[in-house]
Amino acid sequence: MKLDRRHLLATAAALPLASQAASPMGPVGTLRAPGLKEGDTLGLISPANATFEREPLQIAIESLQALGFKVKLGQHVRARHGHLGGTDAQRAGDLNAMFADPNVQGVIALTGGSGGTRMLPLVDYAQIRRTPKFFGGFSDLTALVNAIHQQTGLITFHSPMAGSEWNAFSVEHFKALVMRGESPLLRNPQRELGDHLVQTQWRTQTLRSGKARGPLVGGNLTVLTAMAGSAYWPRFPGAILFLEDVNEYIYRVDRMLSTLRLTGALSQVAGVVLGQFTNCNPGEGHGTLTLDEVFDEYLLPLNVPVYRGAMVGHIKRKFTLPVGAVAEVDADAGTLQMLHPSVS
Repeated sequence: MKLDRRHLLATAAALPLASQAASPMGPVGTLRAPGLKEGDTLGLISPANATFEREPLQIAIESLQALGFKVKLGQHVRARHGHLGGTDAQRAGDLNAMFADPNVQGVIALTGGSGGTRMLPLVDYAQIRRTPKFFGGFSDLTALVNAIHQQTGLITFHSPMAGSEWNAFSVEHFKALVMRGESPLLRNPQRELGDHLVQTQWRTQTLRSGKARGPLVGGNLTVLTAMAGSAYWPRFPGAILFLEDVNEYIYRVDRMLSTLRLTGALSQVAGVVLGQFTNCNPGEGHGTLTLDEVFDEYLLPLNVPVYRGAMVGHIKRKFTLPVGAVAEVDADAGTLQMLHPSVS
């Protein structure tokens, strides 16, 4: 009964959108924001945790300026409500105001943390459909990047946040997708040996061979499963699901993958890309399966291409992934090929 209700909610949320049949530029009904360019204004908002010190905000502003953007601060970007960057209404209000402001070309989150799911019902999705703009972030922003795409069709971006480390790797991948409108092949760095005989970092592992195409959905596993059963839950049929997490005991990763299986989401996907599961370990005193065993038990029975180790997650160097854009996963090569531009 609950599963039927979930499908009804997802269907109701999709009514304003056209059918999701494939087209050369992606699913019909997909919205693409104009690509960002130097001199554009980015709205900087704090939809998750509060920032308690002045310096992190200043570094974030300077980082966006170094990328060539002007920066407009959300009215409540310095607000605090407990651990959150303001009340739910304040945080959603800043997001809505940035999408309504004709002088703002894109919106980016300051930092992650928690709280994004609380504000989903307060977002003005009709306004976003009228004025599609770049929107990006990761971690807790998994809630907003998936909800906005689900409710509006807008391709959003699982990208560095303003407060992230903007190193050369992350900057190049961000610019390729968001500013230059390219359709890049996303592949981990090759042959970074350092003092080792073989590569020991950023390796990929093929769990099940093959290639598959579909729209990208996913992000942080914890946040994604917290959305289960809601009208903001992504569409999984035929999708390429990407997942990452940080600081979770393995038994919790197991439980969250079980949630994805129980909702029927896992059985519907065309392929799976596992990013970095940083500091996900058994925990002191916990006997548990290994991550290898957990991933094998949940994902191998799907009989779809799966690879592990993509540079997605709570790491310094990271890909930017367009949620809703069509990509081809090659699990043997450990790559994601974007099949069309993610911005107009």
